[in-house]
Amino acid sequence: MNDLKIFSGSANVPLAQDICRYLNLPMGKISLGRFPDGEISCKIDEDVRGRDVFIVQPTCPPVNEQLMELLVMIDSFKRASSYRLTAVIPYFGYARQDRKDSGRVPITAKLAANLITRAGADRVLAMDLHAAQIQGFFDVPVDHLYAAPVLNNHFQSMELKPDEIVVVSADVGGIKRAVGHANRFAAPLAIIDKRRLSADTTKSANIIGATVEGKVALMFDDMISTAGSICSAAEVIHAHGARAIYAAATHGLLVGPAVERLRSAPFAGIIVTDSIPLTPGKMLPNVTVLSVASLLGQAIKRIHRNESVSMMFQ
Repeated sequence: MNDLKIFSGSANVPLAQDICRYLNLPMGKISLGRFPDGEISCKIDEDVRGRDVFIVQPTCPPVNEQLMELLVMIDSFKRASSYRLTAVIPYFGYARQDRKDSGRVPITAKLAANLITRAGADRVLAMDLHAAQIQGFFDVPVDHLYAAPVLNNHFQSMELKPDEIVVVSADVGGIKRAVGHANRFAAPLAIIDKRRLSADTTKSANIIGATVEGKVALMFDDMISTAGSICSAAEVIHAHGARAIYAAATHGLLVGPAVERLRSAPFAGIIVTDSIPLTPGKMLPNVTVLSVASLLGQAIKRIHRNESVSMMFQ
């Protein structure tokens, strides 16, 4: 492991520190700053020639700032003659712009992938991409991790019985994810019939599948952004007599009106991971943050040793 070096951008330093603690490695020394005109400055403060370098930098809000910082760091390490450079991107911004859903619009997820590749990244390690096909947007190998084991372990620690749980998909698009969690808990599945009114507004109507009356409803998603969909679904579930409602997501973006919506929604608990740092203003009393540092650390160790990453989930 002596040839392994882990560095962090400014997006989520605590996560990088936790990964280093898990691997029992010191965090790499790097100086990041801003010039008076706002341009990003970067200087690597230790030798990385011939080293296997991992840069931990989720491209979370402010997305453009964090993405540009990642690109500058990648360029710095390539010019410093690192042996292999892996961009560890727990949250990949622009992932929702993965297709042309109308005329004359970009596919920005592909553009962001091109930028990271052209900057010099040899590999990418990502977690719960909004669309799995984004892996194909990169012209370098991508290792795709899932936070499902971390979320499932949290609910299993609550010692809920299978006959009192129902896994709910907040929309039709999340059925595959919900089925995986339902199989894990040996629980029935219910689906919310959601109709999108605009880009940021949805309307939830009916419940299809298992009954939620008197049950503990578990909802899973890859991210909570403005929280409109998940809060609307929670209202429907609550109206149908659910005993308790929990929402779990890998990425807690919580932008725009999300905090106010979650505060007034009928959730017994909201579970997110530390893939994105939560500011104090976004921490609600019923929000629990789980760490994915060990998951990322294990994947980094396997990549460094040229071992299988997919075996982690079998």
